[in-house]
Amino acid sequence: MDIRLASSTGRWVVLTTVLGSGMAMLDSTVVNVALPHIGDDLDADLAALQWTINAYTLTLAGLILLGGALGDRYGRRRVFVIGAVWFALASLACGLAPNATALIIARALQGVGGALLTPGSLALIQASFHPDDRARAVGLWSGFGGVGAAVGPFVGGWLVDGPGWRWVFLLNVPLAALCVPVAIRHVPESRDPAAHGRFDVLGAVLGAVSLALVTYALIEVSWWAGLAGVVAGVAFVLLERRRAEPMLPPSIFASRQFTAVNLVTLCVYAAFSGFFFLTALQLQVVSGYSALAAGTALLPTTVLMLLFSARSGELAQRIGPRIPLTVGPLLCAAGMLLMLRVGADASYLKDVLPALLLLGLGMVTLVAPLTATVLASVSTARAGLASGINNAAARAAGLLAVAALPLLAGMGPEVYHDPDQFAAAFRLAMPMLAGVLVLGAVIAWTTVRRPTEKVCRPECRVQCGVGAPTLERVVEPEHGSADEPGRAAG
Repeated sequence: MDIRLASSTGRWVVLTTVLGSGMAMLDSTVVNVALPHIGDDLDADLAALQWTINAYTLTLAGLILLGGALGDRYGRRRVFVIGAVWFALASLACGLAPNATALIIARALQGVGGALLTPGSLALIQASFHPDDRARAVGLWSGFGGVGAAVGPFVGGWLVDGPGWRWVFLLNVPLAALCVPVAIRHVPESRDPAAHGRFDVLGAVLGAVSLALVTYALIEVSWWAGLAGVVAGVAFVLLERRRAEPMLPPSIFASRQFTAVNLVTLCVYAAFSGFFFLTALQLQVVSGYSALAAGTALLPTTVLMLLFSARSGELAQRIGPRIPLTVGPLLCAAGMLLMLRVGADASYLKDVLPALLLLGLGMVTLVAPLTATVLASVSTARAGLASGINNAAARAAGLLAVAALPLLAGMGPEVYHDPDQFAAAFRLAMPMLAGVLVLGAVIAWTTVRRPTEKVCRPECRVQCGVGAPTLERVVEPEHGSADEPGRAAG
């Protein structure tokens, strides 16, 4: 299609995709701030708060590759709209949840909606706009998305302290009520004419079940669930090796660079997810911050990424990815160690802000080059698939980190009600997360090399992915998809 950005249809397409991706992005950044209030209101222990985060991440990580494939086959607008409606209904269920169990189930359903919604946002832009306008349209989409990620914790804190934590979820309903009619009326449909074959539903289910069982084992300290999760994981790998058109083609890992960068991704996003989960609690439980103050306190990291990630990506193209992917995690590790100064009555300017600025600087150095290196490590035809795998890997790492960290730091079920106990566990957790980041830096330094061939580069220049790297789609609507037939790229 050849929609021009200056046309009314072009503006509607950008608005629709920004609203759709904004719903999912807001949810990934604001819920951490609401956790203490959710726990108090629903009489939930720490495990229930972990599941409040992880139920959403689990279904999103497990199904996001499948969601991208469904859009390519049945229509990107159609799947986007279904995802938006699904996400809104699940958000309504979250906002009305009478107890922690109902909230966790609704969060899992919300993740399913996110897996349908998230891949379609960028794909709609790339499939709809004239090639001359596509870069500007993607820039607007990623820029507005970055602004949404930056203001998300602030908005979440304001909602929690004001009308209440339920509005963190209920806010998605009016956003969807605006997004869906606009999408149906103004956004053209697009498909991948090369998409064919059977969907790897069994692979998606096995992958999600494996993650769910391992997560359950870590949160509930259950050896049998861990063993069953490993068995399901092995079955998933064996199935993908036998499938003619697997969701996760094992052959893509023949690229040593791709495998190495995904190992770095696992390390850094496990650390990021664990950090933001615990820090939102630390600031409120131990330092006495309100939800609004805690949300506002976390703004510097995303603001730095919003302002400087494009320049970081350009620098990495000139000097190669090895140094940014090594230095970035080390700066983040130093920032997390600085958080050891944050205790009771912590001064924001003296204690919290320096740590977050250093962490944000490390994320600026790291995140954009990470995405670029993932795309550069495979052929252009597999770039969309590679990005989807990398995004799912980051979410899976965050899922396991939030599950494992309280166990490793010795946090009991009611620890977030006791400031002294939580502070002690926080002091144990930060060096652990810093160590994981140092491991990522070592992997990057020893394995990552500059690409030697012409490669596919990211279209999203603004990278504000705190929960996962920004998805990149390779869409050529006039001649079919640039990705492999039957792929499940997100």
